[in-house]
Amino acid sequence: MADNTKYYPFVSKGGSQSSFKTVSANSYASSVYGDILSGTYPYSSSIDTEYFYSGSDRPRIHSLKNTLNRNSIYSQHYSYSSSFGDKSSQKINLISIPSIIYGSSIEKGSVVLSFYITGTLVGKLEDYTKRGELIETTGSNSGSVAGVVLYNEGFILLTGSWSLDLTHTEQYIYTPFTASDNPRWIYWGAGLNESTCTNNSSSFDIEFNGTTNVSVLTMMAHAEKGDLNHSNNPTYVKYGDYLSPSTSSTTYHENEFTNIKNVTKYSYENYTGSLEKQTYISKIGIYDENRNLIAVAKLAKPVRKTESRDFTFKLKLDI
Repeated sequence: MADNTKYYPFVSKGGSQSSFKTVSANSYASSVYGDILSGTYPYSSSIDTEYFYSGSDRPRIHSLKNTLNRNSIYSQHYSYSSSFGDKSSQKINLISIPSIIYGSSIEKGSVVLSFYITGTLVGKLEDYTKRGELIETTGSNSGSVAGVVLYNEGFILLTGSWSLDLTHTEQYIYTPFTASDNPRWIYWGAGLNESTCTNNSSSFDIEFNGTTNVSVLTMMAHAEKGDLNHSNNPTYVKYGDYLSPSTSSTTYHENEFTNIKNVTKYSYENYTGSLEKQTYISKIGIYDENRNLIAVAKLAKPVRKTESRDFTFKLKLDI
């Protein structure tokens, strides 16, 4: 159940004129410019399960008391103590999901837990109501709530203790229980964190979507009326009127009588309407406080800008 996604820092050779200390001189010398040199982060992450039997000390469950009670407005199954059970004493399987796997929070309604025996699906839990209730959709007690999900905190509490498949008995070597028993939701993930588990016929699956909050910088670019309606593009002037500038050792003089090409639409064929200067905006430059160009935004389709029209472009940049 370990996270198989690879996270690593990297640099491009020649891109920053730097390298990692862990990259040997021979490795750096043998790579060509543009090659990506990758390193490793000094951490790992995996999904953890912890079983609490009746009467066991449970400081981690107790630390979630306020969070569970706060979520009870969505479902009474969250309540620390209710008619559905007392989490200070009942059997609970606590599944902990590191935030590096899901991001800012787990997407509501996306959690699905599956329980398999010798490759056969004997139980499935889904939160199809999006209230945090894990409801059995496949199994011996379909429609019953077997646990709850804390989406913002990354915890799943399984309390369903009914038998999923009466035709199978499985030997769990998983602290603190060792007796032969039927598969139950409180046993989901048994052996994931215990090297002594010998139950090879049971397998488990978990599915969920993560949500990551990204900071967005919003910028406005204004094109006022009568502004940004001239272009230095040679196609902006009338064909045949574009003349090369006069140059000498002391002067540079452009033709001041060049006519602008009139592309104003007119309702009659072979007639041209009154000249109205117009350009097509295809790119927007982004400058810093020192007027240095730091980015260019490209429009998917150029926008026609006339002297009588003004535009405001809304730019968004993920940071």
